[in-house]
Order: sequence, then C-alpha cells, then structure tokens
Amino acid sequence: MNRRRFTLFTLQLLTHTNTLHTIPTLTPLHPHLLRHLSSTTTNFRRPPPDPNDPSTLLKEDGFSLCSQMWIDNFRHPDKIITNLSSYLRRFELWLLAYQKVTTDETGSYTPRSSIQRPQLEDLLALRNAVIDGNFKWGSRLKFHIKSPIDKTDYESLSKRKIKMILTTTQPTPFQDKIVQEVLLMILEPIYEPRFSEKSYAFRPGRTPHTVLRVIRRNFAGYLWYLKGDLSTLLDGVKVGLVINAVMRDVRDKMVVDLLKSALVTPVVVSNVDDREKKKTKRKYQKKRVLNEDEPKPDPYWLDTFFGFAPEEAEKVPNWGHCGILSPLLANIVLDELDRWLEGKMKEIYVPSKSDVIWNCPEGEAEQGNTSWPEFVPTSGPDKTRKMDFIRYGGHILIGVRGPRADAATLRKQLIEFCDQKLMVKLDNECLPIEHITKGIMFLDHVLCRRVVYPTLRYTATGGKIISEKGVGTLLSVTASLKQCIRQFRKLSFLKGDRDPDPQPCFRMFHATQAHTNAQMNKFLATMVEWYRFADNRKKIVNFCSYIIRGSLAKLYAAKYKLRSRAKVYKIGSRNLSRPLKEKKGQSPEYHNLLRMGLAESIDGLQYTRMSLVPETDYTPFPGNWRPDHEKSLLEYIKLEDPKTLEEQQSCIREQGLVTPQDYISMLVWNYKRNSLPMEHLSLAKSDGSVVGNQHLLASSNQDDASKEGENDARMNEAQM
Repeated sequence: MNRRRFTLFTLQLLTHTNTLHTIPTLTPLHPHLLRHLSSTTTNFRRPPPDPNDPSTLLKEDGFSLCSQMWIDNFRHPDKIITNLSSYLRRFELWLLAYQKVTTDETGSYTPRSSIQRPQLEDLLALRNAVIDGNFKWGSRLKFHIKSPIDKTDYESLSKRKIKMILTTTQPTPFQDKIVQEVLLMILEPIYEPRFSEKSYAFRPGRTPHTVLRVIRRNFAGYLWYLKGDLSTLLDGVKVGLVINAVMRDVRDKMVVDLLKSALVTPVVVSNVDDREKKKTKRKYQKKRVLNEDEPKPDPYWLDTFFGFAPEEAEKVPNWGHCGILSPLLANIVLDELDRWLEGKMKEIYVPSKSDVIWNCPEGEAEQGNTSWPEFVPTSGPDKTRKMDFIRYGGHILIGVRGPRADAATLRKQLIEFCDQKLMVKLDNECLPIEHITKGIMFLDHVLCRRVVYPTLRYTATGGKIISEKGVGTLLSVTASLKQCIRQFRKLSFLKGDRDPDPQPCFRMFHATQAHTNAQMNKFLATMVEWYRFADNRKKIVNFCSYIIRGSLAKLYAAKYKLRSRAKVYKIGSRNLSRPLKEKKGQSPEYHNLLRMGLAESIDGLQYTRMSLVPETDYTPFPGNWRPDHEKSLLEYIKLEDPKTLEEQQSCIREQGLVTPQDYISMLVWNYKRNSLPMEHLSLAKSDGSVVGNQHLLASSNQDDASKEGENDARMNEAQM
C-alpha cells in the first residue's frame, strides 16, 4: 500500500505544475486510470519522431561515409562499378555537399546545427528530383533550393528582368553546384586509384612543386624532349568520347545519364555590348560596400599572385554544366593517353650493361648514388635507351634517352594516337623535339644540362682508397627570368624588357602604408615559396623584391608628393619601414606614438637583399612517392588485412621476439598468480589454523622458487 501511494505521489508531481506548493491528499486510484496516467507520462517524456522530418534520413556521418568509399575503392582499384544509385540516395552526402557549397557562397563555415528544417526539406526535394530524373541543369527561374544569400523573389519579377535572366550569362545555379559536388564525392574515389602516377594536374595532393621535384629526380640523363600541347581538348570535347571514357569503369545508368545531360544541355552565354561597358566604366571607382551575406573578395596580394599562373596551369576545363566535375572528366579522358605512354616506356626500354644507372632488365631498380640521383655519369659509348613522361593537365613533357630517331618515331605514333582516340589534330609544330642544351620551358622553369666534374672516391683491392676525377651531367631546374618579367608586365608592374622599369601600383593608392607593405610582404612570401625548388631562387626572388620595392616607391612618391624614389628611400629607408607622412604641430614622434599604441606599426619589405632570401630546397625526392592521403589509405588497408597480422606474428616467432601485448599480459598473469597464495594465507589466518598457514606459505614459496627461473628466462627474451 505504501509503495502504491508513493507511485501516485510521483505521478501527481509529474502531471501537475503547482504540486510543490499544494500537495493534495493521496487517495487510491482505479487501476485503469493509473495505467492511463503512466501511458500519458511516457508519451510526454518521449515524443514520437516525425516521419516527415528529413533529419531522420541521416543515419551515418557524411565524412565516415566518404572515407569508407575511398577505402573500398583503393582496396579494389580494378573493380567495375555497376551500382552507384545507392550512394546517390544517401542523404548524408547531399547534406555534406550543401555545407561545402554554402561555405563557398557565404565565405564562412556552415555547421550542421545551423541548417533548419525548411532547408533540409528543399534539399530532400532536390535529391528526389535527381533520382526520379526530373532535375534540369541550368534552370534560371525554378529552383528546388536557393542559395542563402539569394533574396530574389522570382515570382514578382517583371518581364524585362525575366528576359534578361534568360538571355544573358548568369552564375551557376546553387542547386547545380550541389549536384556537381555530390557527383564529385562519388566519382573521385573511384578514379583516383585508377589514374596513372604520371598525371599530376587536377588531383588532390599533387602540385606543380611535385612535378618539378619529379623532373629533377627522374629526368636527368635524357637528351631529347617532346613538349606536347593538348590544351584544345580542355576547351571542349565530344560528348560520346567523355561518356565512353566514363563507362570503362562506371556502368551505373543513373550517374551516366546525369553526366550526359550535363554535357548536352546548352549553356546560355552572351557578351555585354561595348556601349554598356563604356557607360558603366568609371575613371575613379568608389568603394563598394559588401552585402551582409556576400563573401569578401580575394586580397590584393592573392589576386596578384594568381596572375603569375604558368601557361600549363592557367587553363581549367569547364564543360557544359559539369562545373567542378570538368577537371575530373578531363583526367578520365586523358587517362587512356597515359596508359598508352606507359606501354611505350616498356617498349623503348633497352638496357645496357655499361650504363651505371639504368642497367636492370626490368627498368625499375636503379643503381648509383641514391643521395644524388640527378647526377648521371656520361662515360661509356653505349647507353641505355629509356623514356619517361609527365602530364600536367593538357601539357605533356616526354624525355627520351637515345638517338633522335627514337623521339621522331614516338612523335609520329603519338600524333596518330591522338587523332584516332582523342579526336585531336596535332602536327610536328605542336610536338617539337628539342635538345636539352637549348633549354626546355615547363611550368615557368627552364630545364637545362650542366656538365660537372666531381671527385669519385672508391676503395680498390687491398683497401686502398682511390680518388679520380669523373665527368657527368646534372639536370638544372632554373626559374625563367624572361617569363617573370612578362608576368610583371602583364600585371602592369613594369614596362620594358631589357631594362625593366617599375611602375606604380595605383590599386593601393587609398590604402595606408602599413597595409600596403603588409600586402606586398605576403605576395613576396608566396613568390619565395613558388620558386622554392629553382636553382636560381635567390636571384629571381631578389628581382621580384626589386620590382615590388620600386613600384611602391613610385606609388608613395605620387601619393605623398615626394617627386622621386630617392627621396622616398631617404625618408622611409631601404625597406620602406619608416612613416613617410609625419604629423604637423607639436605631436610626439612616430616611435612615441607607436609605443603608446596610437599609430599602426609598419613592417618593412622583405628580401631587399639577396642574403635574406632562403636557399634552394634540394631535399631528395623518393622514387616511390605517393601523396599523404594515399599512403594513409594503403597503410590502413594493409593493417586491416588479416594476412598482415599473420605475417607479423610468424616473423616475431622466427626471430624469438615478444610483442608488447604478450609482455604486458605475462606481467599481469604473473602478478595475479603470485597474489593468490597471499589471499589464501589471509583467509587461513582468519580461521585460526596455524598449521595450514605454514603449509600454504611453504607451498607458495616452493612454487615461486620453481617459477622464478621461467620468469627470468622470459624477461631476458623480452629484453633481447
């Protein structure tokens, strides 16, 4: 009865709000009423989930799902994919794509908690439209989901604005970007393990610096070079060629149809009339105030550095409505060319026993000085015939070691292959054959050969050390000064070729001296990193610093009316770190204002002297290099394989070693085994039997004495 009254009391506390103030008299209730009250309290505590809520479709984290896709595809890189619709239906990928695109649109990270239910419902409608085949690329007026910064009411637009939207060039719709991102997350893990290791453009973890380091290591000793330009393929390609290339590995009809519709759907492009340009152009533009949700534009230093993009990395494909999928599709199409060139590498390779570096029949194992792999000896009449190549986007660099006839034959075969397979017309002018002594331009760096005479020391018979003068070639990778001047002239930083004259950068006219110097220091730091692996790094960076310093000096001379650069350097010092405009009156000096926090600190320009520029990075590049993410994936797959554990255990047994896990378990077991007699001893003392205690103690001592030898032996093995 007391238990029942306590239950009723708790139910009344839960159902009434003012129970703590006035507690009514406890009276027994009917069992049916009690059951009804308990059911109501249970429903109040746990409301049933809404079946129409899109958040109920989120059963797994999007990042873990993408990671599993990468692991599965790297575990089976040659498997033909026939079912991708299951991934296309996963709402977690769509939510992750929405977060990424929204972050790009707004300029700030969009967490999961900030996405409300209306946005999730619109995103679900977009996913259903894609799955049902009702999605249309390039829609201008009807959207399943809109950008958070798009506040336009398309239903109340006038006919003139609707006509302008339908007939002029418009940015990519927000919903198209989401679909492109989802397709990229699905297709990129499939094709990354299938691509050739000789392809470096538009791939994660591979940069132009990687290309330069590979050239420095692997292209030493090649005499003839073919430089091919297939950039016309990046401008546009036939739809059938792309679809056939995709279907070599992916046979999912839904994904293939989605890609085909993105390539086939026409893109509305219109040029603005010159009259409208003249009307909108102003001599002095006012400062534009950004909207509340509008992302900030790129800073001046980053925009300037983008102007230094080399020719090979300047063009990015953009096919139809594919958007960010276009670089991946370009690599898929050109992967057939990479495989063909890899086959030619095996055909051309003819080893020679007199060659010091390449004399292995397979062509994989290399000999010689591994700490100086770019050095190739030139002694001996016969040389190994060998070929290697690198593809960066639509540009190919092929090196041939052997007679020029081999390079000419390879060029003829390459022209025929591109004509038949890629539908690209090439000629001998597009694939020139150049000797290494003339200098080969690639990624704004010049590849040339230097003859060196190092001292070779070796141990002869009898232990005698012999020193001889050797002769060999060393591949030099230097930054092109002419190309650097051309890029500066394109950005209006100088004029003239032979005697370049810096020009003032009037874009920073309204900025303060501290802000201008800070922007240019960031630009110079980026240039130092860009020319990191160039042999003439100090010279080229010092030239860039000279141009930037002269440009700023002319800007400050015009801004503060100082008439000449010499006067600017006299007041602001060599690195322009002193203020050029002092306050009038009896105000304290600049260092006093700076000490009091009333003035902005001015950082001087960096690298004004050649001694301040860091040295060239000559870190040896490994032959079997892979990006960090691929190393992690392969290591994870290897550790997950049970064969790896069996091999490690068998190796440990053969060498007589003990694993840390076995050693710890042995220590724990010995501790437990030695503590059991003491527990029996304490129990025996509580009973009062002294004889039994002595017997247990004696037996425990005997056991310990007999097992100490075994423990010592195992400890010695563990220490060994």
